Amino acid sequence: MIIKPLHAKSLEGEQAISELLSRFQTGDASCCSSVSEIIEAVKKEGDQALLDFTHKFDSPDLGLDELTVSAAELKQAYELVDDDFLQTLEVAIDRIQSFHQREMEDSWLQTRDDGTIVGRLVRPVDSCGLYVPGGKSGSTPLVSSVLMNGIPASIAGVDQRVMVTPPGVDGSISPYLMVAAQEIGITEIYKVGSAWAIAALAFGTQTIPAVHVIVGPGNQYVAEAKRQVSGLVRIDMIAGPSEVLIVTDTSAEPRHIAADMLAQAEHDPQALAVVVTTDDTKPEEIVAELASQLEGLERADIAREALTTKGRIIVVDTLEEAIDLANQIGIEHLELMIEDPWSQIPHIRHAGAIFLGSYTPEAAGDYLAGPNHVLPTMGTAKFASALGVETFLKKSSIIAYSKSGLEGDADHIRTLARLEGLTAHAASVTSRLKS
Repeated sequence: MIIKPLHAKSLEGEQAISELLSRFQTGDASCCSSVSEIIEAVKKEGDQALLDFTHKFDSPDLGLDELTVSAAELKQAYELVDDDFLQTLEVAIDRIQSFHQREMEDSWLQTRDDGTIVGRLVRPVDSCGLYVPGGKSGSTPLVSSVLMNGIPASIAGVDQRVMVTPPGVDGSISPYLMVAAQEIGITEIYKVGSAWAIAALAFGTQTIPAVHVIVGPGNQYVAEAKRQVSGLVRIDMIAGPSEVLIVTDTSAEPRHIAADMLAQAEHDPQALAVVVTTDDTKPEEIVAELASQLEGLERADIAREALTTKGRIIVVDTLEEAIDLANQIGIEHLELMIEDPWSQIPHIRHAGAIFLGSYTPEAAGDYLAGPNHVLPTMGTAKFASALGVETFLKKSSIIAYSKSGLEGDADHIRTLARLEGLTAHAASVTSRLKS
């Protein structure tokens, strides 16, 4: 059996829930020192370190002048993609732009009766770097990552947006990635991958500029590099394995549930697919569907391993209990495959994204619905949000006192300053009022 169904109140069920609640991982310690050495090498040697690592792990013959994707390569990319892709790309860009335009924040001012003005100035960062996985033979072009990371940066108004992606053995990168990048206004692209690409974006080299924000998915080396440079630059998040939790009742179709579990499980062997159901007859049907549908998948081995080691089907007594458990888990993708999903929205407190009803597969959110697919994992949805326009914005406070305004606040400022032992603070107010 791929997954053994469990009741939430059984000993095994309680253990499974405990494991879900404690799934946060601080990082992959096995690559920590290696990443640190890579970052130091890039800081000291710049482009030469990038070439050395690229020759060793990706493209053995790539030249220094080939690190930057040329105008000719960008132009040729359009000749290598088909019209169906271009049409789909147009729809996806339109949907994602339309959604994220609503996220843009405005500066604002507030004027008090005494003439004091306070407010907030919202400005984009000057530059950002987008990491896109790729490179090795057999890898797939993650076009959706280009769109989900690049479009919010564009809407925020970031002037310099650069993309880095590892080259294949022959030094090429996917034309699909190049076309997607160009269609959203990114033409500065570099053939660099893994931790050395993150280091280049953080510190800059002779070829690659240092940026203020780094976003995009990657393997454990990319994730660890982002963790190590965080603070020097802003990063989107440290992502764990992708995850879905599906809440179901008697109305849900087992084949739909199984299909969405498999869609999550095929990501990688660590992917997490969980079902919480109020129907104790459903688990057996779901397991049967999983076994049947697995046979037709190209990534069946990966999905089977993920389901066997990480998959869970948990039976609860009531929908209220199911929603409460979902809130405790704080999942990346929460599907409400129940009779009246909208009725539960007021009760959802923690989820990266919420998918309502039987006709809303998580895959729609990955590609075309519009909301961002870069979401908090490992329970961090309890305090974190999806990547969005805000990721590329910063806010400065505005404060302007009139003389009468300072006179009115002077005693309060001095009281608090003296209480904290900061007499120069108090004096800075008094000196302005003596005249």
